[in-house]
Amino acid sequence: MTPPVLDFDSCYRAVSARDSRFDGRFYTAVKTTGIYCRPICPARTPSSRNVRFYRHAAAAEAAGFRPCKRCRPELSPGDPGWDLRGDLVGRALRLIDDGAADDTGVAGLARRLHVTERHLHRLFVAELGVGPHAVARTKRLLLAKQLLTETSLPITDVAFAAGFGSVRQFNATMRETYGFTPSELRATAGKYVRDPGVAGPVSLRLRLHRRDPYDVEGVFSFLAARAVPGLETADGTSYRRAVPGGTIMLTPQDGHIALDVAVADTVDTRQLNRVVARCRRLLDLDAEPDAIAQALRPTSLGPLVEARPGLRVPGAFDGFELAVRAVVGQQISVAGARTLLGRIVARAAVPGGMFPPADALLDADLTGLGLTNRRVETLKNLSARVADGHLDLDGGQDPSEAVAELLSVRGIGPWTASYIALRALRDPDAWPAGDLVLVKRMAALGIPQDHVERWRPWRAYAALHLWSSS
Repeated sequence: MTPPVLDFDSCYRAVSARDSRFDGRFYTAVKTTGIYCRPICPARTPSSRNVRFYRHAAAAEAAGFRPCKRCRPELSPGDPGWDLRGDLVGRALRLIDDGAADDTGVAGLARRLHVTERHLHRLFVAELGVGPHAVARTKRLLLAKQLLTETSLPITDVAFAAGFGSVRQFNATMRETYGFTPSELRATAGKYVRDPGVAGPVSLRLRLHRRDPYDVEGVFSFLAARAVPGLETADGTSYRRAVPGGTIMLTPQDGHIALDVAVADTVDTRQLNRVVARCRRLLDLDAEPDAIAQALRPTSLGPLVEARPGLRVPGAFDGFELAVRAVVGQQISVAGARTLLGRIVARAAVPGGMFPPADALLDADLTGLGLTNRRVETLKNLSARVADGHLDLDGGQDPSEAVAELLSVRGIGPWTASYIALRALRDPDAWPAGDLVLVKRMAALGIPQDHVERWRPWRAYAALHLWSSS
């Protein structure tokens, strides 16, 4: 099977114009130099007879091309098409970003998706031109390249952070694929950027690129209003939380988000790949604001879209955590939910102050925290289904199947399931029907209820526009 053919003329026009809207959607490989670039590369536009276009960086590398050192493909925002897709390939790509292939190999990735490894490989080749192993390998190499270029993290730590099994394997793969060793690339590395507010022997800063416009105030204010005591702190300009083995802080910068990571002595730096992917989902960095605005601007939401360009749907660092937040927050204020969630974290948090995973919450004593007996029962049922694998809220399960499983939990209704789909499952068309704030805002703005159907497939963004306008 051959991958879908990109429209050559459209891609070449985008490259010639250095159109940032196409950044992450495809890569340009130059036959005369052996280099592949982002569409926004500042280098002189090559002749059309010397270029090829690839949908994924892994396909370009599989064809023998190396990443450009000027435009740095590792900094490219993710393809919004993959970010929004709930089909098997889209879910597999999200799991690869989350480190699933590094943890269990492609065979384990296929098992989590409930398909055979052969079938998964066939779908990847049809869509991207390469298999999942090549995609995971390129993901590791590009993260390693960014760490070598932007930080002074020791090369040994870079190898393990990027998911390689040994330094020897890392050196050999880097030389074979890119033509240079990690130490040769290290010549352009930056310095440690230490966060004075967090103790830890290893601190580093990475850039998480985004598509502009980006509603910084909206995203960070949303997270700040819902920050759980003991787990995270946030304001309009920063967000900090505990992660496995350390802490992270996200701060908006010009054209990107700075991710500061401080980790403890005992942490395995392999978690870094997963942390980067989850931060991107949390801040909705791979969204395409122009396409969303183009769809919503002609509707009754037009004034809100104009008032808030680049609005994003804040995601979740952890799907199960978000589901617990949604259940606890049913029919109470945001402030009340924060208080209860803070008590849960204090009672059941694992070492390091992280939110308790499903198995820990399942065994925790939740009495005396202010939760009703029925709410506790719902949380226990939810925890059991996540712990035993019947419910996967981090990308491995078909979104419609996940919603159906959620609705089978006593105490989880359509609003709660839709809210979880909106933030944890990243469904751009999720709509929390019956939400009182949405009903009141639509009435105040004179928007009929039947207009909700006109906002497809971006109803999640429509909901955020209405929520943020109140």
